[in-house]
Amino acid sequence: MPRTLNAPDMVTPGSLGQPPTEPTHGEQAEQPLLDGAPSSASLDTLIQHLVPTADYYPEKAYIFTFLLSSRLFIEPRELLARVCHLCIEQQQLDKPVLDKARVRKFAPKLLQLLAEWTETFPRDFQEEAAIGHMKDVVGRIAPCDEASRKRLHQLLQALHQKLAALHQNPEGLVGADKPISYRTKPPASIHRELLGLCSDPYVLAQQLTHVELERLRHIGPEEFVQAFVNKDPLASTQPCFSDKTNHLEAYVKWFNRLCYLVATEICMPAKKKQRAQVIEFFIDVARECFNIGNFNSLMAIISGMNMSPVSRLKKTWAKVKTAKFFILEHQMDPTGNFCNYRTALRGAAHRSLTAHSSREKIVIPFFSLLIKDIYFLNEGCANRLPNGHVNFEKFLELAKQVGEFITWKQVECPFEQDPSITHYLHTAPIFSEDGLYLASYESESPENQTEKERWKSLRSSILGKT
Repeated sequence: MPRTLNAPDMVTPGSLGQPPTEPTHGEQAEQPLLDGAPSSASLDTLIQHLVPTADYYPEKAYIFTFLLSSRLFIEPRELLARVCHLCIEQQQLDKPVLDKARVRKFAPKLLQLLAEWTETFPRDFQEEAAIGHMKDVVGRIAPCDEASRKRLHQLLQALHQKLAALHQNPEGLVGADKPISYRTKPPASIHRELLGLCSDPYVLAQQLTHVELERLRHIGPEEFVQAFVNKDPLASTQPCFSDKTNHLEAYVKWFNRLCYLVATEICMPAKKKQRAQVIEFFIDVARECFNIGNFNSLMAIISGMNMSPVSRLKKTWAKVKTAKFFILEHQMDPTGNFCNYRTALRGAAHRSLTAHSSREKIVIPFFSLLIKDIYFLNEGCANRLPNGHVNFEKFLELAKQVGEFITWKQVECPFEQDPSITHYLHTAPIFSEDGLYLASYESESPENQTEKERWKSLRSSILGKT
């Protein structure tokens, strides 16, 4: 019997280039931001390290790490304004006569920084003010470097396309109507079963992978930080975009929906032989998800089968060949902080790095555990040190975890989509929790006094029977 449960290539800490300026007078000396991962620095110094010059450009790892974590201390639009102001000030772009040779060396570096920023964090540029800052600073260097204006136009075109794509939510994503929730079993004449639509476990695992990757694609890296934003004690502003985690939250809801869909499909059939067939089908689907590297769907399926209304169906489980299920349960066992799963995830990540085909590149982590890891990293280390410096060492580790996820979510799904199956996964009615229990008791009668009392209560509240 199943046990019952309650219902990075982008960033590698390394040496960071020497900033072009010295600390301002009276500022406390920071830990050096070179020869290894930085330990700490003031926010002003970190911002200075982001600003390119004619002879300096920040490391790619630094750019991603700071842009990801800086929103804990300063809003992105304010950061962009400060970066642009520093560029104008340091390159003397506000002077009537410019040093053309110097500006021509500086221009490509500025455009490169803006390109990396808009590519990785496009939502930082949804406000017209942000576009205005970019146009202003590039407009100042254009007289010395005409190509800059053209490159900015191309950058803005790419940005608008990316933002438009992000706003075109796929089926069942943010803002979609909630699917119907059954409280009782519907008549067989109006209920469609998943097995009637797709009887091949491998095909369903592929379609689940389609859904997962489509939803992952819409999650911005900044959402991992914004999910845990608290007011910075040294900042005068309110929390930065703390409510803008819609896609992250929608993905967590998708996991919960898949759990309930699995449980619904199992509890729906009237005969235990049919219920056993559904369980064995989902065991095979879960195994195929494991082989693909889709650990999120795998865990949702196992969680659905471990929900109390399903796990209590002893007569049904007696007809199931459970050996494969127990192997999968062992892989996703929470013991040792999910030690077995983490080993499997590392294996999938290594396979992805050395992949010879697009199918081998797929890595879809168990998302709730990823969120938990990031949460404990955030809670376990202070954002600032006692001297007020930003704890940049913490944010290098955060960026490492988020950067790896960003690499995984960019993989194109190699499987052909079946719209009828993905539509069913998004829209098929599911039982509410009470509905699951009622369906379970109707399938196999209550065995003890606690179950009998619950069944009586459910019949009274849902069916109006005593």
